[in-house]
Amino acid sequence: MGAHGKIIPATGGPRGGHRRLARQRGESARRRPSLPQRISPAPGRSLVPHREASLPSSRVLRRLALTALLTASLISAAPSTVPRPAAPAPSRDRGTNLLVVGLDRRTGMSRSDIQRLHVGGKECDCTDVMMLVHIAPGGRRLGVVSIPRDSYVPFARHDGHGPHSGKINGAFAEGGADLAVRTVEKATGVPIDHYLEADFLGFVEAVDRLGGAEVCTSTPLSDLNSGLDLAPGTHAVDGGTALRYVRARHVSPPGDLGRVRRQQRLLLGMLARLSDAGAFTDPLATGRTARALARSVRTDENTSLGTLYAWGRALRRLDLAHTEFATVPMSDFDHQVPGWGSTLLWDEPRAKALFDAVREDRSLVQGRPAKAVPVDQRPGTVRVRVDDPATADGLRANGFDVRAVDPSAGRAAGPTVITYDPVQARYVDTLAAALPGSRLRQVTGQGPVFRVAVGAAKQQVAKVTYDRSMVEGAPVTGDRLRCG
Repeated sequence: MGAHGKIIPATGGPRGGHRRLARQRGESARRRPSLPQRISPAPGRSLVPHREASLPSSRVLRRLALTALLTASLISAAPSTVPRPAAPAPSRDRGTNLLVVGLDRRTGMSRSDIQRLHVGGKECDCTDVMMLVHIAPGGRRLGVVSIPRDSYVPFARHDGHGPHSGKINGAFAEGGADLAVRTVEKATGVPIDHYLEADFLGFVEAVDRLGGAEVCTSTPLSDLNSGLDLAPGTHAVDGGTALRYVRARHVSPPGDLGRVRRQQRLLLGMLARLSDAGAFTDPLATGRTARALARSVRTDENTSLGTLYAWGRALRRLDLAHTEFATVPMSDFDHQVPGWGSTLLWDEPRAKALFDAVREDRSLVQGRPAKAVPVDQRPGTVRVRVDDPATADGLRANGFDVRAVDPSAGRAAGPTVITYDPVQARYVDTLAAALPGSRLRQVTGQGPVFRVAVGAAKQQVAKVTYDRSMVEGAPVTGDRLRCG
């Protein structure tokens, strides 16, 4: 990225009350970022890809007219910028790395906005969403690694603070966009070439201006805290509903990893909608998309409208099956730290392998078969009564709490049946993973113990392992997350 520079105030902007961030070269003080006015692209920056071709004069005129129109439209809506230290220029061999963040900030929001979007409460002025996005050379592949906000990591050095660690979302609160970027680089080893951020209103505006998104769910999603209320099925959502969708924490799967996966699904839904509408294949449509994005986000100083346009044009060659989504794997989901409370601790070997793949422009999705089926509950927390001794032995070997074995005199036709109380629903997938092919049946009032009735055929017991990271955030291709 470019060197330090001072942001020059400019007129215009999407919302009133926005301020410029100024940062002199070598200045050590960190300022709390505010939403700036618009600036023009850097002088001499090319906004439209240059093409050399021998064309008939009429086509040359049309091409020149199109170039002029695109240039004028792009210059008229340059993005807001955030100063940060220089970064190495993107290499054609390694692709381009972007840090995309969503801020827990309510600047410019009216009381009715806050109520409508269900974003009450005290703002932390920290990052609520962090995605490390990798665009492979030529746009042949796009990888997204989500970094959960409660990740406990060492912060990059900054003035007024000695070496220390904390939740990664706190880096922005301590040192703004600059410290957030440098902390991500320190924690991941991945150089960041470009930076994009949006607050709550900016996110809503971006989704609306880009034409909304498509999301789907197989179960009802209802969360009073976020205001989310979606029935099973596929939904075309606007910016407000999209914000509720990505912020909901009290739906299945709960917590931050569930939110992260929904954020990835929404991003994929937006990409799919834009791709289906020709936003990346038609130059004018790509220009409109770049302008729409620029009006809603802040970027680093070296991300111009031309940069956004170039990314859009690169994505015209992208098959959504070649999009990849992953979440940083965790070793501890409740790592207690004085002053920070419950945090998430990365699984260092697996996290390093994931970020090595990003840095070296390799696929995030590895083809190696899993040695065991990952489950999101510890088998020892699942209490079971089984009517078959051999199946009971297999479940015990997997760590399940087998309370009793009640041998059955005869076997019913059909597959194994697992009966359970609906209150225990969060554990049923873990038991079902160990008994492939089994059927589930709810019995209200059965209590905390699951019952397993083995069918006529011998029941295979699969090896399972407790690994929430793989269940809720395993690397997957976009076609596995897309609706339909």
